[in-house]
This record gives sequence, structure tokens and C-alpha cells, in this order.
Amino acid sequence: MPELKYRRIILKVSGEGLCGVGETGLNPESLDRLAREIKSVVDLGAQIGLVIGGGNLIRGDDLAGKVSIAPAAAHYMGMLATVINAIAIQEILEPLGVDTRVQSAIAIDRVCEPFVRRRAIRHLEKGRVVLFAAGTGNPFVTTDTCAALRASEIGADALLKATKVDGVYTADPVKDRNATRLPFLTYNEVIDGRLRVMDLSAVVMCQENHVPLVVFDLWQSGHMSAIVRGEPLGTLVSETNDRLLKGERRKAKGEKGRVIQVQAPVGRNLDLED
Repeated sequence: MPELKYRRIILKVSGEGLCGVGETGLNPESLDRLAREIKSVVDLGAQIGLVIGGGNLIRGDDLAGKVSIAPAAAHYMGMLATVINAIAIQEILEPLGVDTRVQSAIAIDRVCEPFVRRRAIRHLEKGRVVLFAAGTGNPFVTTDTCAALRASEIGADALLKATKVDGVYTADPVKDRNATRLPFLTYNEVIDGRLRVMDLSAVVMCQENHVPLVVFDLWQSGHMSAIVRGEPLGTLVSETNDRLLKGERRKAKGEKGRVIQVQAPVGRNLDLED
């Protein structure tokens, strides 16, 4: 087995990553691409847990307050959507030879296991991919925060946040050809700058539990396995960024000294079913 930088990871994927651009529901090609990227990491000998959103099926925040559905009920609906997504991913992974287990924070014994931390760790140690569904089981808590929580609970070496861009930039790279990717950031830089890397509560939890966070483009084939091996792709958020010289950091921030993170859609907060 190759030497790995991260032997146990949590991968956070938005539900919108499972459907085509501008679509809803489940896209077979997107599911297959995700499954093959996960398999490539498993084949390296790494242990992987997956936290999936449900925004491709339903977004609780979009319902809450707009129809006669209580906000808490809307969020529970979103949590159930993540269970559907987890089962779909399981069904794609198993034929590829990847053993999986779905663990739900909401008891649905007929279709999946309940979340039990020690059991989840045991599955990982046996080489199984664990799909963590239903968020934390509580309304008003995002799947980003769930990912940070699960990473902390299972002792993950890193939390990999899959986005549609390959990291954090000084400006929108689509609009600004001079935008520069920032390879390293500290938790405090993300928190103080309110950068849209993940929900701030998730970043704080990673900081408190010393879980490095890597923001990367999942849809670039081979990037996730390369990151697990230690290649410097995406943006690493950790306690210090000593590897990034102060002069380089000032240059990357530009004249205004401001850093933003680009993700689609820009300016929209992630919610429970992202």
C-alpha cells in the first residue's frame, strides 16, 4: 500500500453534486463518477466516511416559512432526503466491489443501521465505506456541521469538503483572470473573514478538535485520491499555514487585503440539505 497522508477521512458532498447542472433528483452519471472517486480512495487503503446533503431532492430552508410546514418539519424532510441519497450511493458502490454501510441519525431500521460511533469505527477498520445519513438527527443543524461532528467522533485525519471549484481564491476565478488559489489558510482566517468554506460552526468544530479541512474539486478525476496521498491540491485549512510564507500570503490577498472563497452559487449559505 502507498504511504498516505490521510488514512481516515470524512468526505462531505452536497446533494446538488448528485444531479446534473440545473437539475434536481439523481443523475446516474454523477452517481457513477462519485462512486468511482470513492473507490479510488478505498483502493489506496484509506478509510472513508461520507456525509451527503439532500438539496437535490428537497431543501428544508426553501420550504420553511413559505408553505404551511413548520421549519423543524421541513428540516426533518431534508434529513430523510439524505437517507435516500445515501442508499443510492450504496447501491452504486456495492457492484464496484466496495463494501458499505449506511448509518442514519434517525432510526429507520428496515433500511439502514442507526448511527453508533464505535460500530462506525469498526466498519471503517474493516475497509467498509460508511455513509452517514440524516445529518445529526436534529433540525436547524447543517450537514456541514454534521460532517465536522462525524470527523471529530471517528478520529478522522481530515475532512474533505467537495465543491465545484478547486479551493479558496482571492477573487472569483471565473470573473477575474488574476485570481489566485490560496493553498493554505488557518481556521482563524476563515472564521474572522467569514469565508464561505463551510458553515462557521463546522469550521469552529474542526478547529476545536484539530481536524484539518481540505476544500477541493471532487469532479476533477483523481484529485481526492491525490489529496489523500499528500499532494497539495485544493486549499488546506488548519491550525497554522507555516508552509505559506507571509510575503506570499500578502501578495495573494492583493491590494485590498481581502480573501473570498468561491463556490456555486456565490453568496448563498449552505443549509441542512445542501
